[in-house]
Amino acid sequence: MANKTLDERLARIHANPHSGNDYILADAKDADMALSIGAPGRSPERWPDGEMKHKTLTEFRDQVTEIVHQGLVDIMLMSASTAEVLCMEKRLFESSKVTPAARANDTTDIHIVRGSRYPGQPSLPFRTATLDHIMCGQAECVPGTPHLGPDLGLYSITFANDSERDRTALEAYKQFRIEAEIKGFRHFLEVFDPNVAGMVEPAELGGFINDCIVRALGGVTTRGRPVFLKIVYHGARAMEELVRYDPHLVVGILGGSAGTTYDAFKLLAESKKYGARVALFGRKINNAENQLAFIRFLRLLADGEITPEEAVKAYHSVLEKLKIKPNRTLREDLELTTGIMNYGGGPAKVSVPGSVPGKVLSPKPVTIPPANPVAKTGPLGSNRFVPETTPDFTKMTVAEKVTWQKTRWDRILGR
Repeated sequence: MANKTLDERLARIHANPHSGNDYILADAKDADMALSIGAPGRSPERWPDGEMKHKTLTEFRDQVTEIVHQGLVDIMLMSASTAEVLCMEKRLFESSKVTPAARANDTTDIHIVRGSRYPGQPSLPFRTATLDHIMCGQAECVPGTPHLGPDLGLYSITFANDSERDRTALEAYKQFRIEAEIKGFRHFLEVFDPNVAGMVEPAELGGFINDCIVRALGGVTTRGRPVFLKIVYHGARAMEELVRYDPHLVVGILGGSAGTTYDAFKLLAESKKYGARVALFGRKINNAENQLAFIRFLRLLADGEITPEEAVKAYHSVLEKLKIKPNRTLREDLELTTGIMNYGGGPAKVSVPGSVPGKVLSPKPVTIPPANPVAKTGPLGSNRFVPETTPDFTKMTVAEKVTWQKTRWDRILGR
């Protein structure tokens, strides 16, 4: 079994919580427990009747396989059924440094079904998968036999600011934690904002979520605590407050659904600046024109090697090189459409760097040599993005390393 980058990064974060050198990336491919038929994403094919159709579950799992082989994310989050196929049957993760994880519960606010009203009703706790099914694929794991499935899962809770509903949600979480501790199952905790409008004043939302998290975990000892959090980014002030309270409470942000490429890249960079150490992107990756290229730039941003503005321009250059039509023009994709990037996390919009009125921006050419000169195709785009090869740094002098890095970034940024 290969060493996992998640465990290595977590160890370094806890050894030096204030260093900021490590940032964990997760891809959420558990959408079949929420978006149903639409989970795999829109099919790129054109249909004669003009109807929008979606990719198949097989294509969706092929996407997961390609991203795991790329090896740039630290966690691949899946449904229990996808984990059974890829972990237990195909053994995809045995030689990979990527950690498999499964969604361990599915509260009713993520039951996104056509014609339904579930997402707008107060969230109710619910679990489809049992931990034994996640780890072993059956009702009870056989003692003494290895667990081929994930030993890490996402548990989600939505606080409603209603004492009865929140107590019920906390009771369900307590039962899960006890079962997980007994079975040796780790989890990370996703905390959603209230899914019913008007339950918390917008200006109080960041503080409300922070207090709910701290209060919920105050009575939880080390063995039952989540390995990290996944929350909505409510701005720098709220992030700083939570991280300062407990530097060993590793805080991560969720990527959300809609928005530009710049929204996603800026969100990662801003959250990292103010103390977040994890980002979990789902639909933003799944809706990208080329998922492997999108993830490549997320990784470069997470490692502090590129700015969000540079990343958007370089990403568009990759799409141009691969002859993939972008969903937006470069100018449109450099717009910041979210209102949470100001310090307080309020609704104020932020000016767009690099946007010049009346001037059309065009990307600089980017040349990233593929590991294999033969073009590859796959479900992630009309031409698959193949990351560049990395030399053996142990055999290079300091001067050679510096030259290699400079040449590499000159290529990426078109200089």
